[in-house]
Amino acid sequence: MSSAIASTRFSVLDRSRTREGHTDAEALRDTVGLARELEALGYHRVWVSEHHGVPGVAGSAPTVLAAAVAGATRTIRVGTGGVMLPNHQPLVVAEQFGVLESLFPGRIDMGLGRSVGFTGGVRKALGRGKDDAEDFEAQLGELLGWFRGTSPTGVHARPAEGLSVPAFVLAMGEGAAIAARAGLPMVIGDLRNRAKMQRGIDHYRAHFQPSPWASEPYVVISGTVAVAATPEEARRLLVPEAWSMAYSRTHGTFPPLPPAERVEALTMTAKERGFYESGLAGHIAGTEEQVADELETVLKETGAQELLVTTSTYDRSALLESYRRLAKLW
Repeated sequence: MSSAIASTRFSVLDRSRTREGHTDAEALRDTVGLARELEALGYHRVWVSEHHGVPGVAGSAPTVLAAAVAGATRTIRVGTGGVMLPNHQPLVVAEQFGVLESLFPGRIDMGLGRSVGFTGGVRKALGRGKDDAEDFEAQLGELLGWFRGTSPTGVHARPAEGLSVPAFVLAMGEGAAIAARAGLPMVIGDLRNRAKMQRGIDHYRAHFQPSPWASEPYVVISGTVAVAATPEEARRLLVPEAWSMAYSRTHGTFPPLPPAERVEALTMTAKERGFYESGLAGHIAGTEEQVADELETVLKETGAQELLVTTSTYDRSALLESYRRLAKLW
């Protein structure tokens, strides 16, 4: 085992992707079941995501789903990747995480993102506009203030006040600078654009300001990792998500994951084929040996302390097998 891999924490973000022929309820139960398996395999944390109005994603209420995951596990850390702060009032977010931390002390993470609803319709339904993302830094400061009891309103967030819930910034675009100024750990992706990711990491480390939440920089890199007995099997794990992304780019809606064999039998337009091939490229996929070599490289280049794996695929048993094989590397 390499020194870089041995010294890195491995975690998972499961987005509760729906699958063709399966229900949203199954997708949510799959996430809870996967969390139990990941705990047994020794993964450090499992996170869930926030999406609204997306046919291919069942995970719309991350703090609710995190509670179900935490209740079904015993030791693994549980959190959100992330709660999209511009969609919510910071007081309510603080209260939700205060409840989670009170019920599952020492196991809860607060991953926070700055995205607003993906479409105009979703933003309107949420009562938000595109510009609300620009207020993320102020919202972040307000949220952290609720835990420290520093709100100028005179209101106290219960049961959040006085609790310490680790906060992470999902660094998309401006996120690296915001994480550095706030003195918070940063989650950054994706593995397909290493140069851009490295620039964000370098900026974060250079400008990091120690805070009550973190005394030094902490970098989590995120992306798709697929491990199988052969390179071909590993690549097939990527096929459903690659097609869903290609479909969303050409049809404007993000569909449930199809089986790989159905995708491979499709006749695609040139535009669809281009997006599809692009969606398959740049991920870390292969046998244990191949993945270990590539992980060793990227972990040494970035100096990241943690890897957050974000793989989605139709075949849940193959996905679990991939996580089993990945766990053997450390």
